Amino acid sequence: MTTTMRTLLTTANATALLAFALQGSAQDSPPRVKVITSGGFTAAFDMLGPTFEQATGIEVVTEYGPSTGGGPRSIPVRLERGESFDLLIFNGAAMGDVAATGRIRPASRAELARSVVGMAVRSGAARPDIGTIEAFVETVRAAESIGYSASVSGTYLSTVVFPELGIWDEIEGKARRIVGERVASVVARGEVEIGFQARSEILPIEGADYAGPIPAEIQQVSTIVAVMTDHMENPDNARRLVEFLSSEAAAAVIDAAGLSPVVREARR
Repeated sequence: MTTTMRTLLTTANATALLAFALQGSAQDSPPRVKVITSGGFTAAFDMLGPTFEQATGIEVVTEYGPSTGGGPRSIPVRLERGESFDLLIFNGAAMGDVAATGRIRPASRAELARSVVGMAVRSGAARPDIGTIEAFVETVRAAESIGYSASVSGTYLSTVVFPELGIWDEIEGKARRIVGERVASVVARGEVEIGFQARSEILPIEGADYAGPIPAEIQQVSTIVAVMTDHMENPDNARRLVEFLSSEAAAAVIDAAGLSPVVREARR
């Protein structure tokens, strides 16, 4: 996590902790909740989970996995093989795949944040202009190598954006689908020149800089959602955690992590 991110999140975390601690004590259900979160919400949850735990006394057991994909760590695959969680946090675009497992309660869906796709460059490198379609295409064509995620944003770029812009055949040979780690981590090591992923997954990575969002005309605004499973062991604690993550108390951390809190949309 970058120094700037750490400072922002620490400040926001203290504010959220104070606000939520004033709301009351935990309920009488067992003091535990098991959560799996995808990468887009990880930076925020790594602060908010401990905040909730400290404020309520409810132990938060956190695991991580991509929203979609066939890898062994992906949320749909883990559900299909029988792993148990109280709460899932993932990119809402993957709702169909997650629901197809038959192991969630779709009606429990709560929207937490909006996420945008951006570009990462190695720290200290020039930040190419990608503010327009023309500039975006020029930057992608000029790059020696390109990384894109193995989850929702990368699938969108490789199957929709690049083909529709007519450049996929030209760039496919230098494009690399990054599996099992953040795209920005690969950029930071110098293994690819530019990389595309959710902004919230770029900001925490030391050695990589966020160069900006992809153009509005091709932007994919995703919604991070929380969904309860149909095999919850700690339903009361899961509901209370969702209430916290959806609250103004958590919004400062979510915002600092590079996401737009849904709770603040009503004020606009």
